[in-house]
Amino acid sequence: MKRLISMILACLAASPAFADSCWDHNGSIMRLTDQGNNRWFWYETTPHSWQYPAGVTPGVLLFNGWKNGEWYSGTARRFSKYCPGTPLEYHVEGPVLQNPLRVQVTGQYQVQQNCQPTGEWRRDTLVFTYRYQC
Repeated sequence: MKRLISMILACLAASPAFADSCWDHNGSIMRLTDQGNNRWFWYETTPHSWQYPAGVTPGVLLFNGWKNGEWYSGTARRFSKYCPGTPLEYHVEGPVLQNPLRVQVTGQYQVQQNCQPTGEWRRDTLVFTYRYQC
């Protein structure tokens, strides 16, 4: 039992991203939560005025997925004032990078105009930079 506890503590100590850590994303503070390998980035603060009409407030989910080693995969969301409460979801994935500690995920989403797909696709990269323990 002691050995198991020691192994668990060693794994936790080796992991730079743990529950209730705060990260910067485009000027917003995001809260990273985890459960096993599952990861969620939630808005903690939303300093940009355009975010409110798009439905972005503290507690709104931006990313959910999982961590496999130093790689994140999952679903990101794009918010629009034309579709409040109905974010566009798309697949993203990417590495955990060091110096500074950050998660950088990339994916492609279909451009929408007034909540309707246009047939045009764009590449998007989300960068989350570690700030502090929340």
